[in-house]
Amino acid sequence: MSTKSFSTHWNLKSLFPNTCFLHFHRKSFPNALPFSFFQYPRIHCPKTYFPQPPLALSYPSDQTSHNLTQAQESVSEYLQDLGLSLEDSISIASNSPKYTQMLVDGVKELEEWNAWNNSNGEGDHLGFKEMVIYMAKEKGDNGKVAFLESVGLTLSSAMSVARYLSSESLPSLIHKVKYMKEIIFSGGDDKWLSGKNARRMMMYLSIPSDEDVEQTLSFFEKIEARRGGLDMLGSVDATFRFLLESFPRILLLPVESHLIPLVELLENIGVPRGSIGKVFLLFPPVLFCNVQGIKTKASAFEKVGAANKDVGKMLLKYPWILSTSIQNNYEHILLFFEEEKIPKASVDRAIRSWPHILGCSISKLKLMVEQFGELDVRNKKLGRVIAKSPQLLLRKPQELLQFVLFLEGLGFDRETVGKLGCRCPEIFAANIDKTLKKKIEFLVELGISNHHLPWVIKKYPELLVSDVDKALRPRIQYLMEIGLSKREIALMVRRFSPLLGYSIEEVLRPKLKFLLDTMEKPVKDVVDYPRFFSYSLEKKIKPRFWVLKGRNMECSLKDMLGKNDEEFAAEFMGVGRMLISPSSHQ
Repeated sequence: MSTKSFSTHWNLKSLFPNTCFLHFHRKSFPNALPFSFFQYPRIHCPKTYFPQPPLALSYPSDQTSHNLTQAQESVSEYLQDLGLSLEDSISIASNSPKYTQMLVDGVKELEEWNAWNNSNGEGDHLGFKEMVIYMAKEKGDNGKVAFLESVGLTLSSAMSVARYLSSESLPSLIHKVKYMKEIIFSGGDDKWLSGKNARRMMMYLSIPSDEDVEQTLSFFEKIEARRGGLDMLGSVDATFRFLLESFPRILLLPVESHLIPLVELLENIGVPRGSIGKVFLLFPPVLFCNVQGIKTKASAFEKVGAANKDVGKMLLKYPWILSTSIQNNYEHILLFFEEEKIPKASVDRAIRSWPHILGCSISKLKLMVEQFGELDVRNKKLGRVIAKSPQLLLRKPQELLQFVLFLEGLGFDRETVGKLGCRCPEIFAANIDKTLKKKIEFLVELGISNHHLPWVIKKYPELLVSDVDKALRPRIQYLMEIGLSKREIALMVRRFSPLLGYSIEEVLRPKLKFLLDTMEKPVKDVVDYPRFFSYSLEKKIKPRFWVLKGRNMECSLKDMLGKNDEEFAAEFMGVGRMLISPSSHQ
């Protein structure tokens, strides 16, 4: 551009800041598009959207940032011509810097600016912004690369994914991406749970995986390699890029005829709408399943008594149940449990509550079943255990053995360990250092000797999985507040260890209030008979007290409550069975 032309251009720009003036002659650029291409109507972008002012078109190297600003304006105008709104076009142009730089670099690679300017001896030439638009047209992706970069993809990934989308219009693609983001990433504040579940799914998978599961594992690996790892799986900023890179064909799925019916089906089988995204993130190939295909695979779980809503819960925990490899292993799992003579009802309940079992190989299950057998936990006993704690089947045999050795060190034999586990299966999965030892230390601190520990635990094994700070210690503190000493409480625990399992508000407080205020007995009476707290206040304590009071009789808590109805009636009422106390005493 000549000095005169440049000066005139800037004078006009100062008078009309929001107007684009073109300086172009066809002869100066014979390979350009027809002249009419550069004279289409424009929706001009105010300077406030792109804060840096446009500079001269001479393109000096020290003004790259300004040229990029002009290029962003050009990209925005180009996207508007493709049917986008002003807001969308500005957002995409502002968030696709690599794409914009690619266009600028393309302009640089053409003939020198002055060569075009002087090719026919004339000073006017094609403007920089128009050349950027021309380069965007030449790329042939119709703005899709810019859009894909703006949603988080790298430029190379955006270009790769865009190749799948030649038949998609840009407005349609934007609509589709907005819908997918809304469905997949609108699950609330528990986004980290998706990552936790992903790790669990990978950890417990011990069968050969099919192609869909392999692709999902590759997707997980990409996210795990980034900062924050799989804990960021539920974050749109961290995950959406890798989702599109790993499964680019999801952008070909129609919203109205495929995605919306798929979402409706998942809702109908029990997956809450706000949790549907978790299913898609943990197993993206579900997005490609048609409605009938999912119905067919879901119906397979009717064999374990899973109705529609049960299948929805299973999907939330373990979306891989829809994969080919898990569906095939499912039949082998059912046959294995049948051969081991484990009651079907227990197996059904275990699979419904912990479907991760279906990803476990038969050889691993067999090792755990044999380990339980050494504790005399077989058949029906094992059924009761896995019905309550099915995840135990997925532990390693050596982990169970370490638990057994720990309890043997406390004085239990293996048969007793098996009985404890049948009563409270959770203890089999308890961490020795963080859970079991901590409970033992608490009991010793309370005053329970090593000699009495086995008795206390045997009577109430749930102690080993109770929370010390939230349950056990507050109950001890409450009993001390009502006047009992630490030594007396320890004596009560030795006599009746389930005492520490009772809620303060629901059991201890109301029963003590009745004992002190109505029965007018001293609090020390519960030291001699702590089992008092095990009886129903309304069904046993109150009725028997009113019977005794009506006969002006006094007796210990043990004599009052320790007898069955016939014994009580015979001793205190002179009849063969207990009479119901008057309603006025209720």
